[in-house]
Amino acid sequence: GSEVARMASLRGPAHPALALSIPGATMRHVQPIARRCTNARRTGTAVSEAGPGGAPALPPESLPTHIRRTLRLALPVMVARAGLLVLIAVDTAMTGHAGALELAFYSLAMAPQVPVMLLCIGLLMGTLVLTAEAQGAGRPDQAGAVWQVSMAHAAVLGVACTGLFQAGEWFLLHVGQSAELSAGGGRVLVMLGWGFPAMLLYTSTTFFLEGIQRPKAGMVVMLLANLLNAALNWVFIYGNVGASAMGAEGAALATTLVRWFMAAAIMGYALTQIDLSHFRRLHALKRAMGLGPRLRRLGLPMGLGHGLETSAFAAMTLFAGWLGPNEVAAYQIAMNLVALAFMCAIGFSTAASIRVANANGRRDRLALARAGWVAVMLAAVTMGVIGVGFYGLAPQLASIYTGDPALIDLAAPVIALAALVLLPDGAQGVLVGALRGTADVWPAALRYLLSFWGLMVPLGYTLGVVQGLGAIGLMWAMIAGCVAAAAFLAQRFWLVSRRTLGAHV
Repeated sequence: GSEVARMASLRGPAHPALALSIPGATMRHVQPIARRCTNARRTGTAVSEAGPGGAPALPPESLPTHIRRTLRLALPVMVARAGLLVLIAVDTAMTGHAGALELAFYSLAMAPQVPVMLLCIGLLMGTLVLTAEAQGAGRPDQAGAVWQVSMAHAAVLGVACTGLFQAGEWFLLHVGQSAELSAGGGRVLVMLGWGFPAMLLYTSTTFFLEGIQRPKAGMVVMLLANLLNAALNWVFIYGNVGASAMGAEGAALATTLVRWFMAAAIMGYALTQIDLSHFRRLHALKRAMGLGPRLRRLGLPMGLGHGLETSAFAAMTLFAGWLGPNEVAAYQIAMNLVALAFMCAIGFSTAASIRVANANGRRDRLALARAGWVAVMLAAVTMGVIGVGFYGLAPQLASIYTGDPALIDLAAPVIALAALVLLPDGAQGVLVGALRGTADVWPAALRYLLSFWGLMVPLGYTLGVVQGLGAIGLMWAMIAGCVAAAAFLAQRFWLVSRRTLGAHV
């Protein structure tokens, strides 16, 4: 098989004599490899094609190589994704120092906003999978078309969600929040809505860049965005430099301005700094829009999966809101830390999606399985280390968000218990990313439904509200839901990674 690939990579078309000179090889085996190698010389794409009998044409990568390649993709993505949560974490911390009531306003606004945001991000995640698969198959021109279609979808979704968030106060009232909390949270949600189209345009472009294995631009933009966000929070939350003190609404205004900066910066990079013309080439509208159904068929179950997961977590936040401002503030502090740690898992999840999709595109089943399981292993180690820090530094972590001693005492045990969430939560996040890389997406959505809405939410209501355990009970329910999700998804990826490749959406 290796000799087939080596000889096929010579200049010029495959010749029948090439097939006849290698035992067991035919033109059916040689011609596809020659085409792949020709594409590889032009684009720099790695080549791996099945040889006679379905065996890999090139030697399998070693475990250290899988680890190195996964980390090279995952680390910039971790920083970029963590930056999204750092924006929320900084907003939460700075708003908390403006008062517990302002923090409650911000927390309740995030409860509906985050599920909708992640639902939309899931709908756009087919961009990453289709782009990476096109790269693995040696079709960079297809990757450029995917980006164009994804941007159109992002714009439409963003405008629709901006309109949806205008009803924020009405929503909070109808899920049982008090008039005061609903009014304050509704104002914050409206302000966040104005930045939603920019958030999705940034996401679409970032997925495209990650799919062609250029993730560092998103990392740099996110680092700059966080610096800008902290400065704008100082101005608008506390009323500095002549501005009025706006509390939680000021944090939302700062985030909205920062999101438009992020969109402009990442799109500017993509349009001016990608020097390969086949990524930027404009495609006929009819041809490009032909990718829309594929993007939606992938994105719909991904978005549904995100929506099922995050809406379940949002329901838990609403349960905490029924228990009072301090209880929801303590729970939000712990959840913000969990979400921030989860961004490490998201980095490995994205790397798994890219590497699994690359292997799927070139029909390399062994590489597909190893890419997924190595990412899970790395995420488990990382989340375990962070969990130790949660347990040992819970009071210190709580004090970052508030100076209220009573709130610190309430939040610290919730943070310590959250240490047990991290490993199963990270594992399920990476496993669903690996399944996305194979385009096996509907079964993952079903498993999320069973784990989070079938188990976590009813258990959270029972423990936290009925039994009166508060935020501690909600956190125990979260542990149970994440363990179930990790077990279900591990079983599914094990099955998918053993089956015949080639089933594409």
